[in-house]
Amino acid sequence: MRISIGHRLFASVLLAMLAVAAAGIALMRQNVTASFGEYALNIELDRLGELSGALARQYSDRGGWDFLPPSADERRLWIARELERLDQRRFDVAPPPINTGVRSGGPDPISPPAPPVPPAPPLPPLPLSAQSTPGLQDRITLLDARGAYLAGRPLDSGPSAKRAIGPSSAPFGFLAVSRPPRPSDALARAFLRELSDSLVWIVGASIALSAGAAMLLAAHFRKPIGRLAGAARELADGRFDVRLPADRSDELGELAHSFNQLAHKLEAAEQSRRQWVADTSHELRTPLSVLRAQLEAIQDGVRAGDPATVASMLRQVLSLNKLIDDLYALARSDVGTPYYQRMELDLWPLALEQATAFEDKLAGAGLRFAAGAPPAASTALADPESMRQVLANLFENCVRYTARGGTVSLHARTDGSAIHVTLDDSAPGVPEDALARLGERFYRVDASRSRDKGGAGLGLALCRRIVEDQGGTLAFAHSPLGGLRVELTLPMVKP
Repeated sequence: MRISIGHRLFASVLLAMLAVAAAGIALMRQNVTASFGEYALNIELDRLGELSGALARQYSDRGGWDFLPPSADERRLWIARELERLDQRRFDVAPPPINTGVRSGGPDPISPPAPPVPPAPPLPPLPLSAQSTPGLQDRITLLDARGAYLAGRPLDSGPSAKRAIGPSSAPFGFLAVSRPPRPSDALARAFLRELSDSLVWIVGASIALSAGAAMLLAAHFRKPIGRLAGAARELADGRFDVRLPADRSDELGELAHSFNQLAHKLEAAEQSRRQWVADTSHELRTPLSVLRAQLEAIQDGVRAGDPATVASMLRQVLSLNKLIDDLYALARSDVGTPYYQRMELDLWPLALEQATAFEDKLAGAGLRFAAGAPPAASTALADPESMRQVLANLFENCVRYTARGGTVSLHARTDGSAIHVTLDDSAPGVPEDALARLGERFYRVDASRSRDKGGAGLGLALCRRIVEDQGGTLAFAHSPLGGLRVELTLPMVKP
């Protein structure tokens, strides 16, 4: 079963809010119940003011607590009986005398005085349902000044509150009231019940608002993710021009920006692939067309198959063969399967060896050659055959594209971690905007290095790939001699 990220986000937020709400209700109910119990306990202490005053008077009259019953059982019930006696006395107080309107000392009243008010009936006992929870009279303990038990409920280790009997600076004793296990007053229970109902409503409203916020948040994330999924499908179908709005400042905006970069690179790679196919087809067609024309001319009797014609055809075949070899080498490098037998190689003597091999060609092109001083060390880890091919291609470019009467110079230097072999030639130079493109496949600087000089624009691309595959670099810059500078850099072998 597929569950969308929006539904998962909604469910996660909702479950989190339910857990927080449940924990909040439990903690709030516990705290409110404890606070309400403390408040009710203080109210009960205030209600014991009359009992505290009566006990203080008896203590002062007797000079101690010897007025308490001697029996432990009687002492346990004595506090409750004292409270009942005080309540009964409150009901037995006679009302004030009735004003008859007759002056004192006058004649007898017309009607006899009203009979005295009969005493109030005794207080009824608590019902069984109320007696099941300890009342105030059952939770009072009388203690002496040192905190020792005197009467009432035996003091336990539960929470309680105390009221001093007599002066607070030197009390005669204390009345301690223990906290009930649960609110026994109907009003208290009603208050807590109403509070719980209010909490339930508040939590329900909070959950509803949280659910709405979760839905909005899920929609807020689901929409850009849906756009991203749709764009990814279009990209998989070959539409590399698809782009996403990247105006968000969060992680989704960064993801959209990265997606656009990926699409741009894929689009550039596709354009490069198409250009590669077109350039390869063009470069292969040119020598094949020339070769075909020559063969057809011989077949039609227009040209004779003399040694000069055969030599021209052989040059076309060799050019075609070199082009195919370069394409094959680049293709192997692209798929990561080139084979290099890397070993410790002294690069400077190898460069001088190639310069010696090109002496005749350089002289035939009217070029002077100069070599710099040898470096202190020039040992690198590289494949000798591939490095020989790179140096040969670089010298071949100097022969082809340097103007007659120019100069070619070879230098080397080290910086402790790498060896740099630099090959400079004189004019003509390379435009500034063309330097960055040197080394691209099939790229030629038409102004000075055109097709009539030979080559298909693959030599420098192949050289760069060979050097980079072995951990080095091939850089191009303007030469102080007025032409092109090519700098070959390889990591040195540490002694």
